Amino acid sequence: MIDDIDMNIRCLFGTDGVRDVANRGLMTPEMVLRLGRAFVLWLIERGGFSKPLIAVARDTRRSGVMLESALVSGFTSAGAEVLDLGVLPTPGLSHVIIKKGCTGGAMVSASHNPPEYNGVKFLNGQGFKLRDEEEAEIEEYLGDSLNDDWRPTGGAIGTVENDFSACADYARWLAETMGAGAGAGLKILVDCANGAASVPAKILFNELGCPADFTGAEPDGMNINERSGVMHLENLSLRVKSGDYDLGIAFDGDADRVLCVDGKGRQLDGDILLWVIARWLKARETLGSGVVATVMSNLALEDHLKVLDIPVYRCPVGDRYVLDKMRDTGSRLGGEQSGHIILSEFVSTGDGLCTALSFLRACGELGEDIDSLVDRFKRYPQILKNIPVRQKEAVMKDPGLKSVIEEVERFLGDEGRVLVRPSGTEPMIRVLVETKNPAVIEETVVRIVDAVVQAGEN
Repeated sequence: MIDDIDMNIRCLFGTDGVRDVANRGLMTPEMVLRLGRAFVLWLIERGGFSKPLIAVARDTRRSGVMLESALVSGFTSAGAEVLDLGVLPTPGLSHVIIKKGCTGGAMVSASHNPPEYNGVKFLNGQGFKLRDEEEAEIEEYLGDSLNDDWRPTGGAIGTVENDFSACADYARWLAETMGAGAGAGLKILVDCANGAASVPAKILFNELGCPADFTGAEPDGMNINERSGVMHLENLSLRVKSGDYDLGIAFDGDADRVLCVDGKGRQLDGDILLWVIARWLKARETLGSGVVATVMSNLALEDHLKVLDIPVYRCPVGDRYVLDKMRDTGSRLGGEQSGHIILSEFVSTGDGLCTALSFLRACGELGEDIDSLVDRFKRYPQILKNIPVRQKEAVMKDPGLKSVIEEVERFLGDEGRVLVRPSGTEPMIRVLVETKNPAVIEETVVRIVDAVVQAGEN
């Protein structure tokens, strides 16, 4: 199937904010200032807030200070008050927004992208990421002229207050909320991706009294996500096996994602984390109506949860769509194979640290043998390919590509599925093929990838 998300709703925002190479294109200080101003005008005119209070945080990229300064200038020049939190995970920002009663928040981060990238994502007063239509409304304000008519003067200009204690406060809150018994008796290695988790993860595990070793926890501004974190699990896997660890935990740059490796160095992806945490929440009677998973999740997840009478609700890729489906279905757990997982009993957005603690608690209370999870999950063969393209929209509309996908779907029948979708953050088309018959998966992937390449050349 072709992912039919309407890519024309927004021009600048992707599935996780606005991103680009820092100091280029969409991520120049001038553009980010305009984004900040547009967000404030949207809060005032659409939200009815006369003097918005906006919390701002960033990850560890060198460009973060530059772009955060521009963003804050946009906020204050439009009359907003700003609470500067410094380096903090995105879920930590969400926590502060709720705790401080802020009107909204902004995170300067490009998440899992390489260090030369950066981005901006906005949150509302409940700590949730904005919906597509809300981001589209913000884009409308970017076309307004930067003249003096809208500019406040004197005491109406916004001010900035710093609160750099937020990082430690967030970690301690997580320990108090989630930490009972988490990780007891396990030897754990934590990979912070040289990102925003580098400080709070150390505080958190210290508060838990759970001895853990750390890697990727020395950010220098240019090493975020470099050979570390969720994008490079192979390095964590090697260290876990050579160090005789029971578990490896990896975050991404802004710590809203988490993936793990078992003691044998094998990946525990978001599907396995959902499988374990869902059973734990069901035993606690706090699961809600079921589990939300994206179209990328392996069919094995549905099969395992079906045995336990736990429904799985599918949604498009993107944690905002996971959250929307959770609201619609009354689910209290949802997530992506990539490690974005939301436990709405505790948090308002994907939270890697919260998810890691939940997984540790679940394994302890359910008596899970972590090293057997991969074997017992028995995922169906699945291949994901990322194909660079110049024009994602044109490729997705190509009739030749659509015809090939339809032919493959008829060939697979009930024994598999196909998903072709544009990346929300990169110039790529993602092709997923999953089938119970491993003998045909390679040739099927090749057919679709060839069709994507050909469509990109047309």
